[in-house]
Amino acid sequence: MNLELLWLIVALLILGIVLSTGWGSSTRSLERRMTRLERKLDLVLDHLGVRKPTGDLVAELEPLLREGKTIAAIKRYREVTGAGLKEAKDAVDRMSHRAR
Repeated sequence: MNLELLWLIVALLILGIVLSTGWGSSTRSLERRMTRLERKLDLVLDHLGVRKPTGDLVAELEPLLREGKTIAAIKRYREVTGAGLKEAKDAVDRMSHRAR
């Protein structure tokens, strides 16, 4: 009986090691792929001259939105990020809905 229990424990340990090793390498592989994709996306955005809005931009736009100066906020968003009119309007609209 003790020998059977010992074999069961050894088998479970081996199974655990195999599963954790396989899962870990798969996760690391996905993380590496995601990092490469993010790097490529950053290069494309840089090439197009599009920059992600920072917290500073959001803080700058909040007073304009509170004063109801949506067009001025959209214009400033476009100046800072290089975004198109529709993208800027959509982003400013999302910011104004969050501010309410």
